[in-house]
Order: sequence, then C-alpha cells, then structure tokens
Amino acid sequence: MSESTAPLDRARAAELSLLQSFLRATELDTRMLGMVGALALIWIIFHILSGGLFLTPRNLWNLSVQSASIAVMATGMVLVIVTRNIDLSVGSMLGFIGMVMGVTQAEILPRLLGYEHPAVWIIALAVGLVLGLILGAFQGFLIAYLEIPSFIVTLGGLLVWRGAAWWVTSGRTVAPMDDTFKLMGGGPQGSIGATWSWVVGAVACLLVVLALINGRVQRNRFHFPLRPVWAEFFLGGVTCIAILAAVAVANSYPWPIGIVRRYAEAHHITIPDGGLFIAHGIAIPVLIAIAAGAVMTFLATRTRFGRYVFAIGGNPEAAELAGINTRWVTLKIFMLMGMLTAVSGAISIARLNAATNAQGTLDELLVIAASVIGGTSLAGGVGTVAGAMLGAVLMQSLQSGMVLLGLDTPLQNIVVGAVLVVAVWLDTMYRRRIQ
Repeated sequence: MSESTAPLDRARAAELSLLQSFLRATELDTRMLGMVGALALIWIIFHILSGGLFLTPRNLWNLSVQSASIAVMATGMVLVIVTRNIDLSVGSMLGFIGMVMGVTQAEILPRLLGYEHPAVWIIALAVGLVLGLILGAFQGFLIAYLEIPSFIVTLGGLLVWRGAAWWVTSGRTVAPMDDTFKLMGGGPQGSIGATWSWVVGAVACLLVVLALINGRVQRNRFHFPLRPVWAEFFLGGVTCIAILAAVAVANSYPWPIGIVRRYAEAHHITIPDGGLFIAHGIAIPVLIAIAAGAVMTFLATRTRFGRYVFAIGGNPEAAELAGINTRWVTLKIFMLMGMLTAVSGAISIARLNAATNAQGTLDELLVIAASVIGGTSLAGGVGTVAGAMLGAVLMQSLQSGMVLLGLDTPLQNIVVGAVLVVAVWLDTMYRRRIQ
C-alpha cells in the first residue's frame, strides 16, 4: 500500500465503522432500509418522468387508498409464506366474497329490511367475514389435514372461486353499495378530515413513544442490552416526523370543487371568493389497513400463535417434535387469511361502489410480490408484517407511476413479474450471505 492511498483507505474504513456502529446502536433492519431507499428512488424517478405529477398530495393520497386492499391481504400472506406455504387464491376469493357482499346489500337485504337500513352494511360485512373464514378453513383443512400441497389447493381455489364469483350473478355487475358501506372505500366522505387526522397522528406518535419506553423497560427488566438514549430519541423522532408528514400530505388534498359546492349548499355555508378548502384527511381504508397491520404484528410477535408460526417455518419437523400442533396452526393461518381477504374485498367493492366478476384479478401476484419484496422468505421462517405493507406500497407505486406515464397494461404486468423475480433472487442472495 502506497503512502498516498493509506489515508484514503483509513477514512473509508472509519466511515464504514461509523455506519456499522449506527446500525448496531439503532438496530435498524438493513433490508427494510434498502426497501425504503428503493421506494424513495422509484418515487423520485416517476415524479421526474411524469412532469411533477407523482409526488403531489392528490396522487399520494390516491396511492395510499389503492394500496390498502393489497396491504391488508399482505399482512396475512406473510404468515402463510413464513410457514412455507403459498396462497394463489386470494384474488379470486376476494372477487367471490366481494360479489356475495354486493348481492347481500344491494339485492337481498333491501327486500328484507328496506333501503339504507342502518344494519345493512354491518350484516353485509359480517356475511363476508364469515364466508372468508369458511373458505379459508376449507383450504386450510385440505392443506393441513389431507396434506395436499398448498400450491395445488390454492391454484384450484384460484379457478373455483373465480368461477363462483361469476356464478353468483351470471357475470352481472352489482351496484350500488350501501351508503355507509361505501365509506370503507375512501373518497371525500370516506375520510376523517383534517382535525381528526391530526388527532390520529398525535395518538400514533404517543404510541410510538410509549412503545419505545416499554421496550426499554422490558429490556432492563430481563437484563438485555439497552440501546443508547440517543438512538431511542432518533428512532422516535424520525418515526413521528414520518407520521406527521403523512398526515400533512393527506390534509393538503382538498375535496373537489363540485362536492364542496354541494356540501356548502346542504349546510348553508357561504363560499368565499378564494374558494372553500376542505381537506380529505386520512382515508378510512388506510386506517383499516393500519389497524390490520397493527393487529397482525401483535399476533406475529407477541403471542404464542406467532411464535408457533415462525417455529414451523424455521423447522417443521422440530416444531412438531416440540409439541406444536402444526396442523391446527396451519388451519388457523388460512382461516385468518380468508378473513383478511374478506376485509380487502369490502374495501375494493366499497371503493368502486360495485361488485364485478373481474374484481381481484391478479391481486394474488401483487400480494405475494409485496410480501416477498417486504422481506418474507419463500424458504420460510423469516418475514415481517411491516415489510409486507411497505412492499404493497412499493408495488402499487410501480403501477400508479406506470399509469401516469401512459404505459399499457401488458407492459405493467411485465414489470410487476420482473420485480417479483428480482425480489426472490435478492432474497436468495441475502440468505446465502448470512449463512
């Protein structure tokens, strides 16, 4: 080594050491950081190519709503893939359950209870959840107790449930949905407004701070290594800034002029010369997706069921020898997947204000891709709910950006398929590196 290159090498080594120390202190997942970086890069590229249309409050708000349905299903797909299974039927199941919920609230219940009865949306949603539970249990039973490979069972489900969706109405579109039910799809009425959005943001920040404090207390209680105080402040600060920034973006997107005018007339409000600004705020489907992510994260990380799921994925034989009822756990995973698919189906038909035979087509590809991109390994035993939800946003960002650029649907499918293959390849490389 020459004297001229020695200082440069030492500086580079110092930088690497500083970065490693930072990552070690904050305990940040490098794969998650890489995905956040990839998402930011995609947003910037699409913003430039679209002439400044991508990173606007309107597009980002729509992106969050469009991602909600896939994100909800991705939270369940994580557990499915962690146990070395797969579910190819979620898109078709969404279409079938959505059609049943649509017929229930648009044709059956109005004859029994009358139009716009306050119980219509509750009963329709309950029917969807029960049906999702039954379909998931049926597929889970075939996989867990009859030992039919999940690939074959769910591939059959992909065809069966798609055909069943057509059979319910012979391919006829069912509309409109109940007015209260439609709130789950977003839109001006399906959002919580600026004030409540700031309240939700403040509560979320408070929960983040309490979680960090509780984590520190628990580490100290069991004599685990503690993160440096500065790292705790850094994690809390960055997370709260991200939450409040998201709320600010949601509150920057106003209602359309026509809807504002009708709202002002109905409430006898005088519209000022500069116009009346009414913010959308956070959309209800986004709140549903966040709630699903929080519940699934708790199940995966804080319950015995979650520990069993990851134990089965890590080594099924050892898990069974340890006394875990692997069949019953697998059955419950698919039952849970079915219910989450029903929730996604409700969001989807509420957003479109209609139930169609094509609803959910190719959603299984997006859900699996979101989970894998989010760090869930197809080899089993590894995965996070938060990563899958971020993967859903990334996949929807690709689709939204390509739509803004005017790319044809076949080309969009090519890109999505290529991204899935690359994600699996990167996961394979990562696993080889850490072994």
